[in-house]
Amino acid sequence: MNNTSPRLHKNLVAAVIEVLETSFGKGYYADKVIERILKANRKWGARDRAFIAESAYEIVRWWRLLWTLYGKEPSLKRKELYKLFGIWWSLQGRELPEWTQFDTIRDFNIEKAKMKLPGQTGIRESFPEWLDQLAYRELGDRWQTIAAELNRPAEVMIRANTLKVSRHKLYELLAAEGVETESIPDNPVGLILKERQNTFRNPSFQQGFFEVQDGGSQQIAPFLDVKPGMRVIDACAGAGGKTLHLAVLMENKGSIIAMDVEAWKLNELKKRARRNGAHNIETRPIDSGKVIKRLENSADRLLLDVPCSGTGVIKRNPDTKWKLKPEHLERVKSMQREILNHYVGMLKPGGKLVYATCSVLRSENEEQIERFLSANNNYSLIEEQRVDPSAYSDGFYMALLEKKA
Repeated sequence: MNNTSPRLHKNLVAAVIEVLETSFGKGYYADKVIERILKANRKWGARDRAFIAESAYEIVRWWRLLWTLYGKEPSLKRKELYKLFGIWWSLQGRELPEWTQFDTIRDFNIEKAKMKLPGQTGIRESFPEWLDQLAYRELGDRWQTIAAELNRPAEVMIRANTLKVSRHKLYELLAAEGVETESIPDNPVGLILKERQNTFRNPSFQQGFFEVQDGGSQQIAPFLDVKPGMRVIDACAGAGGKTLHLAVLMENKGSIIAMDVEAWKLNELKKRARRNGAHNIETRPIDSGKVIKRLENSADRLLLDVPCSGTGVIKRNPDTKWKLKPEHLERVKSMQREILNHYVGMLKPGGKLVYATCSVLRSENEEQIERFLSANNNYSLIEEQRVDPSAYSDGFYMALLEKKA
């Protein structure tokens, strides 16, 4: 949002306050709360809806910093949340309206409060203390840069579906639809939207010419080194963004088995595959250990895009940093180890696998691979790559391993 001072409307600010109350009070993710509120108020225009979403996300993003500036412990009392909104609004260089909710902070000195801020990254970049300390232990001085990048609001990025259209042709089609884009650097199929907008109703999307996919995520499927005609297993496929990219790289030749423990996600993948014209994808829900056993030593390539903390995609989901807890992180790491140890049996001798996460933490990434390799001497590490969050990417990690023949 820019630094002009638009007029505030009480009903819209009240909606922002409701998002904060519900998200922090009941543990719901902010995007779901916003979606529910907007559905209940269909008469609001696009500008009003954008104001609520952007304001709520930004206050969630800077939650700890704003309370530190205010000099109080976080509270979910409505009168305190209005004051917090007022501090955030003033921090943008905007004037507060003559509302009684802002009376006690009308003369609040933002610049003086900023000068008193402690220097630690966790406060200045607004991360919970435990996560800030953990990330610093694991990442050292790099954490400060990564933390700042995780606070950069995410851009909308798309991947051209080259089964149907070249990136240049997609660029032209989108321009004709009023969507201006530019190329993602060092990426042959990625485009970034110059202005945030919903493209799901565009004819080019309906015809399967592109998928919305982060720039860093677009690097994972090529890292697996697939070839047309191979048998590939995507064992944690979810709704299939990377599965669809694999189908493109395989030119629709060979077979991809997309697997997941949640069958409804695979149903969504089937719809997307039809729209994309990807014909070499078969879906198999993992409803028992037998599903994995039946595929033993069968895959030329195996993708393990494992569940993770999501710390790499905080710019996209800012309340992840407040919802994530140490005990949840430990459960996720245990799940990663289990998947890595059990799913690799589906890989043929001489085959390759990629272990990938959208986490920035070493304990979910490099340390998991080190532990696996120390216990499994029939695998070797070919290459590992860390994609730090940036203007063109969320945070990702990927390791390419080979099963010895």
